[in-house]
Amino acid sequence: MKKETLGTFLAIVTAFISGLAIPLNKIFVVDLDPTVFTAVRALFIGIIFLIIVSFQSKFDYKKFKKVPWKYLLVIGIVGGSFAFLIFFTGLKLTTAGRGAFLHKTLPLYITLFAFLFLREKVSQKQVFALLIMIIGTFIIYSATISPSEFWLNPSLGDFLVIGATILWAIESTIARKAMIKRESNFVVSFARMFFGAIILFAIVILQDKLSLLFALTLQQIVNLTVSIVILFGYVFCWYWSIKLINVSKASTLLLLAPVISLILGVFLFSEPTPFLQLLGSALILVGAYLVIKVRSEFMTGI
Repeated sequence: MKKETLGTFLAIVTAFISGLAIPLNKIFVVDLDPTVFTAVRALFIGIIFLIIVSFQSKFDYKKFKKVPWKYLLVIGIVGGSFAFLIFFTGLKLTTAGRGAFLHKTLPLYITLFAFLFLREKVSQKQVFALLIMIIGTFIIYSATISPSEFWLNPSLGDFLVIGATILWAIESTIARKAMIKRESNFVVSFARMFFGAIILFAIVILQDKLSLLFALTLQQIVNLTVSIVILFGYVFCWYWSIKLINVSKASTLLLLAPVISLILGVFLFSEPTPFLQLLGSALILVGAYLVIKVRSEFMTGI
């Protein structure tokens, strides 16, 4: 399979996983502390990627990385800890549908950062498709909702989700830069999750919440396990995709995810679905179709 085809396919798979993950994590995080929730997930997934990297390098740790540690540390701190913490705190306060669509403004920031700092070529067709999808996202966002049991403070939650999304855009740009320098996508994935877990567990200890970890119920452990599996699939597919194609193209395809989240939000939480949300979903699908046809053109890529 060609790199372009495989990278595009992996980005679409990532979008479907993301669309499934946000509503499910909305359920999981309701009765769990967001910091404990994100710390446990990050640690387990970081260890999994460490095992993968170890086998890949045949346990020769001199071949473990190809970029300076500062790249990997920033990826872990920005994307693996603070972004997750802010996002799940926000998701606890807003609806799954709104959280999903606000998160999918990610391509706007990534495309801008990739153009400015990675010198990625962004075609007119891609810009047009991105604009269509962003318009669709904001049409959905324009529908106002009142606070409820599952969305206590939508305005604050929305603000936190947007902040986390900008952090993830910064992290994805740095990750792509590391891969341009021939770093393995598995090493980048390990750095994001493992170093992020260290920061998150430090926050758990400082907030005196470590006891919550040992008080988890069987149902909470099951929920955490499911969430870990989902996040592993997301990280695995996402970093592999941006190793093969432009990060701006891959991130735009992620805008498919909110449509899936919107549908699941209706069935799981009986979330409202006004006409504007349906119209926005249709625009996102049209834009995604146009992006699939765009071929990545690298200035400094692989």
